[in-house]
Amino acid sequence: MIENNDIAIRVSHVSKNFKLPHDQQSSIKGRLINFRKRGYEVQHALVDVSFDVKKGEFFGIVGRNGSGKSTLLKLLAGIYTPNEGSIEINGKLTPFIELGVGFNPELSGRDNVFLNGALLGFNRKEMGEMYDEIVEFAELERFMDQKLKNYSSGMQVRLAFSIAIRANTDILVLDEVLAVGDANFQRKCLNYFKQLKASKKTVVFVSHDMAAVQDFCDKAIIINNGSIQFSGNSTEAAAIYNEINFSGSAVKGESKDESHHYGDGSATIQKLHIQKDGKDIKHISPKEDLNILVEVIANRDVKSAILGVQIQDASDNIIFSYNNIEEKLDISLNKKQRMSINLVTKNIFHNGTYTISAALKSNDKSVVYDQLLKTAKFEISGWRVSTAFTHPEVIANYVKKD
Repeated sequence: MIENNDIAIRVSHVSKNFKLPHDQQSSIKGRLINFRKRGYEVQHALVDVSFDVKKGEFFGIVGRNGSGKSTLLKLLAGIYTPNEGSIEINGKLTPFIELGVGFNPELSGRDNVFLNGALLGFNRKEMGEMYDEIVEFAELERFMDQKLKNYSSGMQVRLAFSIAIRANTDILVLDEVLAVGDANFQRKCLNYFKQLKASKKTVVFVSHDMAAVQDFCDKAIIINNGSIQFSGNSTEAAAIYNEINFSGSAVKGESKDESHHYGDGSATIQKLHIQKDGKDIKHISPKEDLNILVEVIANRDVKSAILGVQIQDASDNIIFSYNNIEEKLDISLNKKQRMSINLVTKNIFHNGTYTISAALKSNDKSVVYDQLLKTAKFEISGWRVSTAFTHPEVIANYVKKD
């Protein structure tokens, strides 16, 4: 039993193996002749996997196909049992691993709504009350009396997801929801995720969509060859995952080279520095403003890009965040065109060492053009009276009264 009530899921030293038979013989004669040669190959799907998911946390799991993600999810759902280690679940867990499981293709869409609702534990009256909302969300009003076998795969997924999100549960496990469906359906999914995050629902989210992982996940792990190769903030996890895909290299579990770029190369962040009087600096006194210089070049035409800049302290807390959406500033560049961005902010931060990260993405955040993680390092040092984490300007009026 989980002693810490703040933990929703605890996975401790879990390993999962599968025995794969080989030397399969298609005839009785072949089986008799080679009966001594038959054996099994042990496949290690997961090896010594450990992590905690806190209550109210949006927890990401990313990795290449075949890395062990699906096996891990089926272990969390109780479909598989581990060969070694333990999994503890603190609350009711509902897995959405394969949307549409339990659908009957010979029944109508309407009948399948009630069938799937029963599988989720709802009675017919409860499903009747939710029916209109389900159909409206799925945008299938004109098709509910047709047999499911006449639905396209996208229509089936929309219906399945619309039913699944009605489940009353403590923990949701969502696998590749965004990999299917059209753009409008994906927007609905994203809005649903925003609601989950706002309501502090515990969510385990598996996706190849790194923009969604960064936007929603508080923390993420990368699984590679059955083992956890990275565990930390979702921004860094997304960048490392992109690097694995682009370079084909394996993750070593350490931070990447400071100056390494992650993205599809549509644009490049050429400079990311703290500056003073036009020169790059690494030391700032408490009285000096922060002047962040970002220089970008477009390698192909880029329209309405989103620039994000973050400053993190030594404990990886994000203490400053900026994006051009809030300022309503447009970043549209023709091929080979450059742009210089200067960000000036008051230095209200406590003494210490800080790093700057920057990312340039497509307007819908689905594509990372370029990303630099913790590239610019700087130090704030000097005399301060207060030991607070921040030192905002204060206007104080002192009035003596008799």
